[in-house]
Amino acid sequence: MIAIIDYDAGNLTSVARALTHLGNKNQITSVPETIRTADRVIFPGVGAAKATMQTLQKRGLNQVLTDFHRTGKPMLGICIGIQILFEHSEEEDAECLGLLSGRVKKYPTVAVGAPNPYKIPQIGWNEVHQTKAHAIFEGVPNPAHFYFVNSYYPEPEEDELVIGKTQYGLEFCSAIAQDNLIATQFHLEKSGRVGLKMLNNFLSL
Repeated sequence: MIAIIDYDAGNLTSVARALTHLGNKNQITSVPETIRTADRVIFPGVGAAKATMQTLQKRGLNQVLTDFHRTGKPMLGICIGIQILFEHSEEEDAECLGLLSGRVKKYPTVAVGAPNPYKIPQIGWNEVHQTKAHAIFEGVPNPAHFYFVNSYYPEPEEDELVIGKTQYGLEFCSAIAQDNLIATQFHLEKSGRVGLKMLNNFLSL
């Protein structure tokens, strides 16, 4: 069973529908024991880092996620789910889970050398360039277009974590992988065929 972490965020049902479409049993849940005994965990959604962490802490799910990560079972973060993996976010000066070394930064409104400001948040389709081979990208074109909704981006301390990059005002990390942990800044569940392919790859890990 795949546990989809429920922390009062939007977009959880879209992930559940995508998994059901792929023929996989899943449950949106905030019950610690259900999450701990799941075969896989997905942490998706949209929202602010500080509010997300406050809800996780209130429900004790910050520790549950940390414990699940240590089991070695596959774990996938989507959108806010990649950002809270790091130590700190500039969004309301939020302390995050700290499973990975690094921070989350806000996009600059004007890129170096660009004549016009960039729209923040980034909303829409953008290219993801695979920078490292990984099973999550099996059968996915390089580059490929995915759907983004974000005002902040992750900046890992360790370059070897980065498996995908995207350009939006600057080049930023849009996908990471370390052992059993994979995460994307883009929305797999809203990215059509290639998004479903990556979700299916995660289910096959």
